Amino acid sequence: MAVLKVLTYPDPFLKKNAQEVTVFNQELKELAADMADTMYDQSGLGLAAPQVGQGLRLFVADLTYRPNDPEHPRNWIAYVNPMIKKGEGEQFLEEGCLSVPEYRAEIKRFQNITIEYNDLEGNLKKVTAEGLFAVCIQHEMDHLAGKLFIDYLPPLKRKMIQKRLKKLAEE
Repeated sequence: MAVLKVLTYPDPFLKKNAQEVTVFNQELKELAADMADTMYDQSGLGLAAPQVGQGLRLFVADLTYRPNDPEHPRNWIAYVNPMIKKGEGEQFLEEGCLSVPEYRAEIKRFQNITIEYNDLEGNLKKVTAEGLFAVCIQHEMDHLAGKLFIDYLPPLKRKMIQKRLKKLAEE
């Protein structure tokens, strides 16, 4: 498999809505595997297709991943066309993003969620998540809607971060 280039803010592709996946084939499986390799290479917990320049409603995640333990098995899961069916409670957890390097912020999210998604074969699945798992899913689903975690920040803080990131991108 291959490690893909991760797009970083202010790349305009990150602000686009992803399209529903309608074809479940070997190409989709290879993209998901490449995304997982990229996620592990960058020490991430999740990675959405728009972050690697693919406008598809697809993300991969592995909440068991331990970057400092090379012997730990890789247990990534691909989530295709995910939809939140239920969200309850609230929590604030610090988030970071491979597309917004060097910045972290506490973001308000649902504490518990239930989602439906397709696996790489097209089978409909359902999962209930809480805590960090719920945050990871919501964060990756935001990418599918063209949103970044910094979009949730107060306007002044968001503008300050955006300005710094644009300056870094120009260097």
